[in-house]
Amino acid sequence: MPWLPILIAVPAVGALGVSLLPKGSDKLAKQLTLAVSLVVLALTIAMATQFSAGSKERFQFAQTYDWIPAFGVHFGVGVDGIALVLIALSVILVPIVVLASWHDTDASPDGHAEARPKRSTKTYFALILALEAMMIGVFAATDVFLFYVFFEAMLIPMYFMIGSYGGPQRSYAAVKFLLYSLFGGLLMLVAVIATYVFQAVPQGGEKSFLFTELIGRIQDPATQKWLFLGFFIAFAVKAPLVPFHTWLPDAAAQAPAGAAVLLVGVLDKVGTYGMLRFCLELFPDAAKFFTPLVLVLSVVGIVYGAIVAIGQTDMKRLIAYTSISHFGFIALGVFAMTSDGGAGATLYMVNHGFSTGALFLIVGMLIWRRGSQFISDYGGVQKIAPLLAGAFLIAGLSGLALPGLSSFVSEFLVLIGSYTVYPVYAIIATLGVILAAIYILWMYQRTMNGPTAESVKGMADLNIREKWVVAPLLVLIIGLGFYPKPLLDVINPAVKQTLSTVGVSDPAPKVPAAAEQKGAGQ
Repeated sequence: MPWLPILIAVPAVGALGVSLLPKGSDKLAKQLTLAVSLVVLALTIAMATQFSAGSKERFQFAQTYDWIPAFGVHFGVGVDGIALVLIALSVILVPIVVLASWHDTDASPDGHAEARPKRSTKTYFALILALEAMMIGVFAATDVFLFYVFFEAMLIPMYFMIGSYGGPQRSYAAVKFLLYSLFGGLLMLVAVIATYVFQAVPQGGEKSFLFTELIGRIQDPATQKWLFLGFFIAFAVKAPLVPFHTWLPDAAAQAPAGAAVLLVGVLDKVGTYGMLRFCLELFPDAAKFFTPLVLVLSVVGIVYGAIVAIGQTDMKRLIAYTSISHFGFIALGVFAMTSDGGAGATLYMVNHGFSTGALFLIVGMLIWRRGSQFISDYGGVQKIAPLLAGAFLIAGLSGLALPGLSSFVSEFLVLIGSYTVYPVYAIIATLGVILAAIYILWMYQRTMNGPTAESVKGMADLNIREKWVVAPLLVLIIGLGFYPKPLLDVINPAVKQTLSTVGVSDPAPKVPAAAEQKGAGQ
Protein backbone atom coordinates (compact mmCIF):
# COMPACT_ATOMS: atom_id res chain seq x y z
CA MET A 1 0.00 0.00 0.00
CA PRO A 2 1.70 3.27 -1.11
CA TRP A 3 0.40 5.15 1.90
CA LEU A 4 2.43 8.33 1.58
CA PRO A 5 1.87 8.99 -2.16
CA ILE A 6 -1.86 8.48 -1.51
CA LEU A 7 -1.80 10.88 1.46
CA ILE A 8 -0.17 13.52 -0.74
CA ALA A 9 -2.45 12.87 -3.71
CA VAL A 10 -5.83 12.90 -1.92
CA PRO A 11 -5.72 16.53 -0.70
CA ALA A 12 -4.04 17.64 -3.94
CA VAL A 13 -6.87 16.13 -6.01
CA GLY A 14 -9.38 17.50 -3.49
CA ALA A 15 -7.94 21.00 -3.94
CA LEU A 16 -8.34 20.68 -7.69
CA GLY A 17 -11.92 19.45 -7.29
CA VAL A 18 -12.88 22.31 -4.97
CA SER A 19 -11.34 24.89 -7.29
CA LEU A 20 -13.34 23.53 -10.25
CA LEU A 21 -16.71 23.84 -8.51
CA PRO A 22 -19.10 26.26 -10.21
CA LYS A 23 -19.30 29.83 -9.00
CA GLY A 24 -21.60 30.29 -6.02
CA SER A 25 -20.95 26.81 -4.60
CA ASP A 26 -19.48 28.16 -1.37
CA LYS A 27 -21.26 25.78 0.98
CA LEU A 28 -20.42 22.78 -1.19
CA ALA A 29 -16.77 23.88 -1.31
CA LYS A 30 -16.63 23.97 2.50
CA GLN A 31 -18.33 20.60 2.85
CA LEU A 32 -16.09 18.95 0.25
CA THR A 33 -12.95 20.38 1.85
CA LEU A 34 -13.99 19.10 5.27
CA ALA A 35 -14.81 15.67 3.83
CA VAL A 36 -11.46 15.39 2.05
CA SER A 37 -9.54 16.47 5.16
CA LEU A 38 -11.37 13.86 7.25
CA VAL A 39 -10.53 11.17 4.66
CA VAL A 40 -6.86 12.16 4.89
CA LEU A 41 -7.05 11.98 8.69
CA ALA A 42 -8.62 8.50 8.52
CA LEU A 43 -5.94 7.29 6.08
CA THR A 44 -3.20 8.65 8.33
CA ILE A 45 -4.65 6.85 11.34
CA ALA A 46 -4.81 3.64 9.33
CA MET A 47 -1.18 4.07 8.28
CA ALA A 48 -0.06 4.90 11.81
CA THR A 49 -1.57 1.68 13.17
CA GLN A 50 0.84 -0.23 10.92
CA PHE A 51 3.92 1.76 12.01
CA SER A 52 6.37 -0.30 14.06
CA ALA A 53 8.33 1.71 16.60
CA GLY A 54 10.77 -1.20 17.04
CA SER A 55 11.51 -1.64 13.34
CA LYS A 56 15.14 -1.67 12.25
CA GLU A 57 14.23 0.09 9.01
CA ARG A 58 15.23 3.75 9.05
CA PHE A 59 12.13 4.83 7.10
CA GLN A 60 8.89 2.90 6.93
CA PHE A 61 6.24 2.99 4.17
CA ALA A 62 9.10 3.98 1.86
CA GLN A 63 8.41 4.52 -1.83
CA THR A 64 11.15 5.59 -4.24
CA TYR A 65 10.68 6.41 -7.92
CA ASP A 66 13.18 7.88 -10.39
CA TRP A 67 12.33 11.47 -11.14
CA ILE A 68 15.38 13.10 -12.79
CA PRO A 69 17.80 10.16 -13.14
CA ALA A 70 20.56 12.25 -14.73
CA PHE A 71 20.98 14.16 -11.46
CA GLY A 72 20.08 11.42 -9.00
CA VAL A 73 16.74 13.01 -8.09
CA HIS A 74 13.99 10.71 -6.86
CA PHE A 75 10.42 10.99 -5.72
CA GLY A 76 11.36 9.37 -2.44
CA VAL A 77 9.06 9.31 0.58
CA GLY A 78 9.12 7.50 3.91
CA VAL A 79 8.64 8.23 7.59
CA ASP A 80 10.37 7.58 10.86
CA GLY A 81 8.85 8.42 14.24
CA ILE A 82 9.73 12.12 13.97
CA ALA A 83 8.13 12.59 10.56
CA LEU A 84 5.11 10.48 11.48
CA VAL A 85 4.07 12.59 14.48
CA LEU A 86 4.48 15.81 12.49
CA ILE A 87 2.34 14.46 9.65
CA ALA A 88 -0.22 13.46 12.28
CA LEU A 89 -0.11 17.02 13.68
CA SER A 90 -0.78 18.40 10.19
CA VAL A 91 -3.72 16.17 9.32
CA ILE A 92 -5.36 16.68 12.73
CA LEU A 93 -5.16 20.47 12.49
CA VAL A 94 -6.47 20.77 8.92
CA PRO A 95 -10.10 19.59 9.49
CA ILE A 96 -10.20 21.65 12.69
CA VAL A 97 -9.02 24.69 10.73
CA VAL A 98 -11.56 24.03 7.98
CA LEU A 99 -14.38 23.92 10.52
CA ALA A 100 -13.05 27.01 12.31
CA SER A 101 -12.74 28.89 9.00
CA TRP A 102 -16.34 28.28 7.96
CA HIS A 103 -17.05 32.03 7.95
CA ASP A 104 -13.52 33.42 7.48
CA THR A 105 -14.39 34.70 4.01
CA ASP A 106 -17.68 36.25 5.17
CA ALA A 107 -18.25 39.70 6.60
CA SER A 108 -18.08 40.03 10.37
CA PRO A 109 -21.60 39.89 11.92
CA ASP A 110 -21.12 43.18 13.74
CA GLY A 111 -19.92 45.02 10.66
CA HIS A 112 -16.27 45.16 11.71
CA ALA A 113 -14.98 43.27 8.67
CA GLU A 114 -11.20 43.67 8.44
CA ALA A 115 -11.00 43.76 4.65
CA ARG A 116 -13.06 42.29 1.88
CA PRO A 117 -11.46 39.09 0.52
CA LYS A 118 -9.85 39.50 -2.88
CA ARG A 119 -10.76 35.98 -3.97
CA SER A 120 -13.65 33.56 -3.66
CA THR A 121 -14.57 31.27 -0.79
CA LYS A 122 -13.88 28.12 -2.81
CA THR A 123 -10.36 29.37 -3.58
CA TYR A 124 -9.62 29.78 0.12
CA PHE A 125 -10.63 26.22 0.93
CA ALA A 126 -8.84 24.84 -2.12
CA LEU A 127 -5.69 26.55 -0.86
CA ILE A 128 -6.08 24.80 2.51
CA LEU A 129 -6.14 21.39 0.81
CA ALA A 130 -3.22 22.26 -1.46
CA LEU A 131 -1.25 23.33 1.59
CA GLU A 132 -2.11 20.08 3.37
CA ALA A 133 -0.69 18.04 0.47
CA MET A 134 2.56 20.01 0.63
CA MET A 135 2.82 19.75 4.42
CA ILE A 136 2.55 15.97 4.23
CA GLY A 137 5.05 15.92 1.38
CA VAL A 138 7.67 18.02 3.12
CA PHE A 139 7.70 15.79 6.22
CA ALA A 140 7.59 12.57 4.17
CA ALA A 141 10.31 13.47 1.64
CA THR A 142 13.43 11.30 1.85
CA ASP A 143 15.06 12.96 -1.16
CA VAL A 144 16.70 16.30 -0.34
CA PHE A 145 15.75 17.85 -3.67
CA LEU A 146 12.12 16.74 -3.27
CA PHE A 147 12.15 18.18 0.26
CA TYR A 148 13.34 21.49 -1.17
CA VAL A 149 10.53 21.49 -3.76
CA PHE A 150 7.86 21.02 -1.09
CA PHE A 151 9.70 23.46 1.21
CA GLU A 152 9.36 26.23 -1.38
CA ALA A 153 5.96 25.23 -2.79
CA MET A 154 4.32 25.67 0.62
CA LEU A 155 4.90 29.41 0.31
CA ILE A 156 2.43 29.78 -2.55
CA PRO A 157 -0.87 28.81 -0.87
CA MET A 158 0.11 30.53 2.38
CA TYR A 159 1.05 33.72 0.53
CA PHE A 160 -2.41 33.88 -1.08
CA MET A 161 -4.18 32.95 2.16
CA ILE A 162 -2.55 35.90 3.93
CA GLY A 163 -2.53 38.34 1.02
CA SER A 164 -6.09 37.70 -0.19
CA TYR A 165 -8.02 36.95 3.00
CA GLY A 166 -6.12 38.68 5.80
CA GLY A 167 -6.44 41.95 7.68
CA PRO A 168 -6.00 45.56 6.55
CA GLN A 169 -2.21 45.24 6.18
CA ARG A 170 -2.36 41.84 4.53
CA SER A 171 -0.42 42.82 1.39
CA TYR A 172 2.53 44.10 3.40
CA ALA A 173 2.54 41.03 5.66
CA ALA A 174 2.24 38.59 2.75
CA VAL A 175 5.06 40.19 0.77
CA LYS A 176 7.31 40.33 3.83
CA PHE A 177 6.60 36.65 4.54
CA LEU A 178 7.36 35.75 0.92
CA LEU A 179 10.58 37.76 0.69
CA TYR A 180 12.03 36.38 3.91
CA SER A 181 11.11 32.84 2.91
CA LEU A 182 12.50 33.23 -0.61
CA PHE A 183 15.77 34.58 0.77
CA GLY A 184 16.14 31.53 3.00
CA GLY A 185 15.03 29.24 0.20
CA LEU A 186 17.62 30.70 -2.19
CA LEU A 187 20.41 29.97 0.28
CA MET A 188 19.07 26.46 0.72
CA LEU A 189 18.93 25.90 -3.06
CA VAL A 190 22.60 26.85 -3.35
CA ALA A 191 23.41 24.47 -0.50
CA VAL A 192 21.34 21.66 -2.07
CA ILE A 193 23.18 22.02 -5.39
CA ALA A 194 26.54 22.21 -3.61
CA THR A 195 25.66 19.07 -1.63
CA TYR A 196 25.24 17.25 -4.93
CA VAL A 197 28.46 18.67 -6.37
CA PHE A 198 30.74 18.08 -3.37
CA GLN A 199 29.50 14.70 -2.19
CA ALA A 200 32.12 11.96 -2.09
CA VAL A 201 30.80 9.02 -4.10
CA PRO A 202 31.94 5.52 -3.08
CA GLN A 203 33.63 3.44 -5.76
CA GLY A 204 31.05 2.12 -8.19
CA GLY A 205 28.36 4.42 -6.79
CA GLU A 206 26.52 7.39 -8.25
CA LYS A 207 25.68 10.84 -6.98
CA SER A 208 22.27 11.05 -5.38
CA PHE A 209 19.91 13.33 -3.47
CA LEU A 210 18.46 10.50 -1.39
CA PHE A 211 18.88 11.36 2.28
CA THR A 212 20.12 7.95 3.39
CA GLU A 213 22.76 7.92 0.64
CA LEU A 214 23.94 11.46 1.39
CA ILE A 215 24.77 10.68 5.02
CA GLY A 216 28.55 10.65 5.39
CA ARG A 217 29.26 11.82 1.84
CA ILE A 218 30.20 15.43 2.73
CA GLN A 219 33.50 14.80 4.44
CA ASP A 220 35.53 18.00 4.13
CA PRO A 221 35.08 20.03 7.38
CA ALA A 222 35.15 23.43 5.64
CA THR A 223 32.59 22.31 3.04
CA GLN A 224 30.37 20.96 5.79
CA LYS A 225 30.40 24.33 7.55
CA TRP A 226 29.35 26.31 4.48
CA LEU A 227 26.64 23.84 3.54
CA PHE A 228 25.40 23.70 7.12
CA LEU A 229 24.98 27.49 7.11
CA GLY A 230 23.02 27.37 3.85
CA PHE A 231 20.55 24.86 5.25
CA PHE A 232 20.49 26.31 8.77
CA ILE A 233 19.72 29.91 7.78
CA ALA A 234 16.84 28.71 5.59
CA PHE A 235 15.49 26.68 8.51
CA ALA A 236 16.08 29.52 10.99
CA VAL A 237 14.02 31.87 8.80
CA LYS A 238 11.24 29.30 8.53
CA ALA A 239 11.31 28.38 12.25
CA PRO A 240 11.61 31.43 13.00
CA LEU A 241 14.70 31.77 15.15
CA VAL A 242 16.03 35.12 16.36
CA PRO A 243 17.27 37.23 14.52
CA PHE A 244 15.38 35.88 11.47
CA HIS A 245 11.97 36.19 13.13
CA THR A 246 10.63 39.62 12.25
CA TRP A 247 8.26 38.43 9.51
CA LEU A 248 6.23 36.22 11.85
CA PRO A 249 4.40 38.82 14.02
CA ASP A 250 3.21 40.69 10.93
CA ALA A 251 2.15 37.54 9.07
CA ALA A 252 0.38 35.98 12.06
CA ALA A 253 -1.39 39.22 12.98
CA GLN A 254 -2.75 39.79 9.47
CA ALA A 255 -3.54 36.19 8.51
CA PRO A 256 -7.03 34.76 9.07
CA ALA A 257 -7.13 32.71 12.28
CA GLY A 258 -7.15 29.38 10.44
CA ALA A 259 -4.22 30.36 8.23
CA ALA A 260 -2.32 31.58 11.30
CA VAL A 261 -2.81 28.14 12.91
CA LEU A 262 -1.33 26.35 9.91
CA LEU A 263 1.46 28.92 9.59
CA VAL A 264 2.64 28.80 13.21
CA GLY A 265 1.39 25.34 14.08
CA VAL A 266 2.81 23.43 11.10
CA LEU A 267 4.76 25.44 8.51
CA ASP A 268 7.17 26.88 11.06
CA LYS A 269 7.87 23.36 12.34
CA VAL A 270 9.48 22.57 8.99
CA GLY A 271 12.35 24.77 10.12
CA THR A 272 13.07 22.94 13.38
CA TYR A 273 12.35 19.58 11.69
CA GLY A 274 14.94 20.46 9.04
CA MET A 275 17.51 21.29 11.71
CA LEU A 276 16.99 17.93 13.38
CA ARG A 277 16.79 15.91 10.18
CA PHE A 278 19.25 17.53 7.77
CA CYS A 279 21.59 19.89 9.64
CA LEU A 280 22.58 17.32 12.25
CA GLU A 281 22.82 14.19 10.12
CA LEU A 282 24.22 15.50 6.84
CA PHE A 283 26.75 17.84 8.45
CA PRO A 284 27.52 16.38 11.89
CA ASP A 285 30.95 17.98 12.33
CA ALA A 286 29.65 21.41 11.32
CA ALA A 287 26.64 20.98 13.62
CA LYS A 288 28.96 20.38 16.57
CA PHE A 289 31.09 23.39 15.55
CA PHE A 290 28.11 25.77 15.37
CA THR A 291 26.28 24.39 18.41
CA PRO A 292 27.47 27.19 20.80
CA LEU A 293 26.19 29.83 18.38
CA VAL A 294 22.83 28.12 17.94
CA LEU A 295 22.43 27.69 21.69
CA VAL A 296 23.03 31.41 22.21
CA LEU A 297 20.43 32.28 19.55
CA SER A 298 18.01 29.83 21.18
CA VAL A 299 18.18 31.26 24.69
CA VAL A 300 18.12 34.82 23.33
CA GLY A 301 14.97 33.90 21.43
CA ILE A 302 13.39 32.34 24.52
CA VAL A 303 13.91 35.42 26.67
CA TYR A 304 13.46 38.06 23.97
CA GLY A 305 10.24 36.55 22.60
CA ALA A 306 8.74 36.30 26.08
CA ILE A 307 9.68 39.86 27.08
CA VAL A 308 8.33 41.38 23.87
CA ALA A 309 5.13 39.31 24.19
CA ILE A 310 4.45 40.91 27.59
CA GLY A 311 4.34 44.37 26.01
CA GLN A 312 1.98 43.52 23.13
CA THR A 313 -1.46 45.11 22.85
CA ASP A 314 -2.56 42.97 19.88
CA MET A 315 -3.58 39.42 20.88
CA LYS A 316 -2.43 37.77 17.65
CA ARG A 317 0.96 39.50 17.76
CA LEU A 318 1.30 38.45 21.40
CA ILE A 319 0.74 34.79 20.48
CA ALA A 320 3.22 35.14 17.61
CA TYR A 321 5.93 36.39 19.98
CA THR A 322 5.21 33.59 22.44
CA SER A 323 5.85 31.19 19.55
CA ILE A 324 9.23 32.80 18.91
CA SER A 325 10.06 32.03 22.55
CA HIS A 326 8.81 28.44 22.19
CA PHE A 327 10.84 27.86 19.04
CA GLY A 328 13.89 28.84 21.06
CA PHE A 329 13.11 25.92 23.38
CA ILE A 330 12.76 23.57 20.42
CA ALA A 331 16.09 24.65 18.88
CA LEU A 332 17.73 24.31 22.31
CA GLY A 333 16.50 20.72 22.55
CA VAL A 334 17.66 19.88 19.02
CA PHE A 335 21.19 21.19 19.47
CA ALA A 336 21.63 19.84 22.98
CA MET A 337 22.10 16.56 21.06
CA THR A 338 20.79 14.34 23.85
CA SER A 339 17.98 11.81 23.64
CA ASP A 340 15.87 13.72 26.17
CA GLY A 341 16.50 17.02 24.41
CA GLY A 342 15.71 15.64 20.95
CA ALA A 343 12.60 13.80 22.12
CA GLY A 344 11.45 16.89 24.02
CA ALA A 345 12.03 19.12 20.99
CA THR A 346 10.04 16.81 18.70
CA LEU A 347 7.22 16.47 21.21
CA TYR A 348 7.29 20.25 21.67
CA MET A 349 6.70 20.70 17.92
CA VAL A 350 3.53 18.64 18.23
CA ASN A 351 2.27 20.10 21.50
CA HIS A 352 3.03 23.66 20.43
CA GLY A 353 0.90 23.08 17.34
CA PHE A 354 -2.08 22.08 19.46
CA SER A 355 -1.75 24.72 22.20
CA THR A 356 -0.92 27.65 19.93
CA GLY A 357 -3.49 26.45 17.42
CA ALA A 358 -6.14 26.53 20.13
CA LEU A 359 -5.07 30.02 21.20
CA PHE A 360 -5.21 31.42 17.66
CA LEU A 361 -8.62 29.87 16.98
CA ILE A 362 -10.14 31.10 20.25
CA VAL A 363 -8.74 34.58 19.67
CA GLY A 364 -10.20 34.38 16.17
CA MET A 365 -13.60 33.65 17.71
CA LEU A 366 -13.25 36.70 19.93
CA ILE A 367 -12.27 38.88 16.98
CA TRP A 368 -15.22 37.57 14.97
CA ARG A 369 -17.59 38.66 17.73
CA ARG A 370 -16.02 41.98 18.66
CA GLY A 371 -14.19 42.97 15.45
CA SER A 372 -10.95 43.90 17.23
CA GLN A 373 -7.61 42.23 17.93
CA PHE A 374 -6.66 44.67 20.71
CA ILE A 375 -6.66 43.52 24.33
CA SER A 376 -7.96 46.89 25.53
CA ASP A 377 -11.25 46.36 23.68
CA TYR A 378 -12.15 43.40 25.89
CA GLY A 379 -12.87 42.79 29.54
CA GLY A 380 -15.15 40.63 31.67
CA VAL A 381 -15.82 38.13 28.87
CA GLN A 382 -15.83 35.29 31.41
CA LYS A 383 -19.14 36.51 32.85
CA ILE A 384 -21.03 36.41 29.57
CA ALA A 385 -19.18 33.65 27.67
CA PRO A 386 -17.85 31.19 30.30
CA LEU A 387 -17.18 28.33 27.87
CA LEU A 388 -15.14 30.55 25.57
CA ALA A 389 -13.21 31.94 28.55
CA GLY A 390 -12.61 28.46 29.97
CA ALA A 391 -11.25 27.19 26.65
CA PHE A 392 -9.03 30.27 26.45
CA LEU A 393 -7.70 29.59 29.95
CA ILE A 394 -6.82 25.94 29.26
CA ALA A 395 -5.09 26.81 25.97
CA GLY A 396 -3.22 29.65 27.66
CA LEU A 397 -2.10 27.49 30.59
CA SER A 398 -0.81 24.94 28.10
CA GLY A 399 1.14 27.76 26.44
CA LEU A 400 2.88 28.52 29.73
CA ALA A 401 3.60 24.78 30.26
CA LEU A 402 1.46 24.16 33.34
CA PRO A 403 2.04 20.64 34.77
CA GLY A 404 -0.74 18.34 33.64
CA LEU A 405 -0.97 19.95 30.21
CA SER A 406 0.90 18.80 27.13
CA SER A 407 3.54 21.52 26.75
CA PHE A 408 4.89 20.86 30.24
CA VAL A 409 6.20 17.41 29.29
CA SER A 410 7.96 18.82 26.22
CA GLU A 411 9.52 21.76 28.01
CA PHE A 412 10.64 19.59 30.93
CA LEU A 413 12.37 17.12 28.60
CA VAL A 414 14.10 19.94 26.72
CA LEU A 415 15.39 21.53 29.94
CA ILE A 416 16.50 18.20 31.42
CA GLY A 417 18.15 17.13 28.17
CA SER A 418 20.03 20.40 27.77
CA TYR A 419 20.96 20.77 31.45
CA THR A 420 22.99 17.55 31.43
CA VAL A 421 25.38 19.00 28.83
CA TYR A 422 24.83 22.78 28.84
CA PRO A 423 23.62 23.73 32.33
CA VAL A 424 24.15 27.48 31.89
CA TYR A 425 21.94 27.66 28.80
CA ALA A 426 19.27 25.54 30.48
CA ILE A 427 19.22 27.79 33.54
CA ILE A 428 18.84 30.91 31.39
CA ALA A 429 16.08 29.19 29.41
CA THR A 430 14.04 28.69 32.60
CA LEU A 431 13.49 32.47 32.63
CA GLY A 432 11.17 31.85 29.70
CA VAL A 433 8.98 29.70 31.94
CA ILE A 434 8.58 32.54 34.44
CA LEU A 435 7.95 35.16 31.75
CA ALA A 436 5.38 32.90 30.08
CA ALA A 437 3.25 33.01 33.21
CA ILE A 438 3.27 36.81 33.00
CA TYR A 439 2.27 37.24 29.37
CA ILE A 440 -0.41 34.53 29.37
CA LEU A 441 -2.06 35.30 32.71
CA TRP A 442 -1.93 39.06 32.18
CA MET A 443 -3.61 38.72 28.78
CA TYR A 444 -6.27 36.47 30.30
CA GLN A 445 -6.86 38.86 33.18
CA ARG A 446 -7.31 41.87 30.90
CA THR A 447 -9.64 40.16 28.44
CA MET A 448 -11.66 37.70 30.53
CA ASN A 449 -11.74 39.11 34.07
CA GLY A 450 -12.75 42.44 35.59
CA PRO A 451 -15.79 44.55 34.76
CA THR A 452 -17.58 43.61 31.56
CA ALA A 453 -16.64 46.08 28.83
CA GLU A 454 -19.53 47.83 27.09
CA SER A 455 -18.22 46.69 23.74
CA VAL A 456 -18.56 42.97 24.62
CA LYS A 457 -21.93 43.03 26.36
CA GLY A 458 -24.26 40.62 24.61
CA MET A 459 -21.37 38.57 23.23
CA ALA A 460 -22.47 35.01 22.45
CA ASP A 461 -20.78 31.98 23.95
CA LEU A 462 -19.41 29.10 21.89
CA ASN A 463 -21.87 27.67 19.39
CA ILE A 464 -22.04 24.00 18.30
CA ARG A 465 -19.56 24.38 15.46
CA GLU A 466 -17.07 26.21 17.66
CA LYS A 467 -17.37 23.55 20.35
CA TRP A 468 -16.41 20.93 17.75
CA VAL A 469 -13.43 23.11 16.84
CA VAL A 470 -12.15 23.61 20.38
CA ALA A 471 -13.00 20.27 22.02
CA PRO A 472 -10.52 18.03 20.11
CA LEU A 473 -7.65 20.42 20.81
CA LEU A 474 -8.43 20.63 24.52
CA VAL A 475 -8.73 16.84 24.74
CA LEU A 476 -5.31 16.47 23.10
CA ILE A 477 -3.77 19.14 25.31
CA ILE A 478 -4.99 17.46 28.50
CA GLY A 479 -4.55 13.87 27.28
CA LEU A 480 -0.95 14.33 26.15
CA GLY A 481 -0.24 16.21 29.36
CA PHE A 482 -1.10 13.15 31.44
CA TYR A 483 -0.15 10.40 29.01
CA PRO A 484 2.49 11.34 26.39
CA LYS A 485 3.85 7.77 26.23
CA PRO A 486 2.29 6.79 22.85
CA LEU A 487 4.03 9.67 21.11
CA LEU A 488 7.32 9.26 22.97
CA ASP A 489 7.41 5.54 22.15
CA VAL A 490 7.35 6.50 18.48
CA ILE A 491 9.70 9.49 18.77
CA ASN A 492 12.47 8.04 20.95
CA PRO A 493 13.82 5.37 18.54
CA ALA A 494 14.01 7.92 15.72
CA VAL A 495 15.82 10.45 17.92
CA LYS A 496 18.32 7.82 19.07
CA GLN A 497 18.95 6.84 15.43
CA THR A 498 19.61 10.50 14.61
CA LEU A 499 22.07 10.91 17.48
CA SER A 500 23.80 7.67 16.49
CA THR A 501 24.30 9.02 12.98
CA VAL A 502 25.69 12.27 14.35
CA GLY A 503 28.05 10.29 16.56
CA VAL A 504 26.98 11.57 19.97
CA SER A 505 25.60 9.81 23.02
CA ASP A 506 23.99 10.82 26.27
CA PRO A 507 26.43 11.76 29.04
CA ALA A 508 26.87 9.22 31.81
CA PRO A 509 24.92 10.04 35.01
CA LYS A 510 26.99 11.97 37.52
CA VAL A 511 27.30 10.43 40.98
CA PRO A 512 27.71 12.89 43.87
CA ALA A 513 31.10 12.57 45.59
CA ALA A 514 29.57 11.65 48.98
CA ALA A 515 27.49 8.87 47.46
CA GLU A 516 30.50 7.61 45.52
CA GLN A 517 32.63 7.40 48.68
CA LYS A 518 29.83 5.66 50.58
CA GLY A 519 29.47 3.13 47.78
CA ALA A 520 33.21 2.48 47.75
CA GLY A 521 33.26 1.98 51.54
CA GLN A 522 30.45 -0.55 51.35
